[in-house]
Amino acid sequence: MKAFLNYFLGQGTEVEFRNFTLAHFLPILVVAGCIFLIYRNRDKLRDSKWDLRLRYLIAFILIFSEMSYYWRLVAIPELGPNPAEHLPITVCGWAVVFCSYMVIGKNQTLFDISYFWLFSGSIFALITPTVITYTGPARFRYYQFWVEHTAGYIAIFYMIFVHKMRPTFRSMVKSYGALLALALVAYWANDLIGPGANYLFLARPESTPSILDILPPNFALRIVIMVAAISTLFFVTYLPWYIKDKKAKKVPAEV
Repeated sequence: MKAFLNYFLGQGTEVEFRNFTLAHFLPILVVAGCIFLIYRNRDKLRDSKWDLRLRYLIAFILIFSEMSYYWRLVAIPELGPNPAEHLPITVCGWAVVFCSYMVIGKNQTLFDISYFWLFSGSIFALITPTVITYTGPARFRYYQFWVEHTAGYIAIFYMIFVHKMRPTFRSMVKSYGALLALALVAYWANDLIGPGANYLFLARPESTPSILDILPPNFALRIVIMVAAISTLFFVTYLPWYIKDKKAKKVPAEV
């Protein structure tokens, strides 16, 4: 049993997960199916006794998935649970925390931040899940990663479809400011800890294949490109709502 747990909770020394395979697409398809079911039953859920229960369940799954990441590190010393290298300074990690409180309290501010962070930042983790390169479907980390990085989208769409929450231009500015604050903390942590620290990928590209490999190693140029890319993604993420509002304003004039 101990040998099984060490294997299941540990990680391999060779590549076990490859991008754009069934192991990559299947979790995304499962989450897409969950979101579709939420959309299809949005009116029933809104006025049912299951609404609060489902929101608590989503929050529990989010928090459990985030905490189990650290529990695993403590359980398997071979993974090197160095606190300096596993500080809670990640967009995905904080989005999980924000989403859990958002679904329980129906908090608009947390929705605003989480919406843009997920669709402009965490989305890259789904495109190239570099952190699970050495932990395939036979490992706990594979499942922990996908639950942590997809449950937030279920929470966001649940609040959009069932409770009719939505972002605004002010939401985008608020979320962007929160991201800049987190980036400053990440930069300070990288500088303080030194080699080995790479919070928010500000210090260097990852050692495993990632969409961020296209960024240059030069720090100044890297930051300029990241700021430009994130700013563009924030705007693109808000664009559907902007178009929807513009169309809504034209309707009375045409009647």
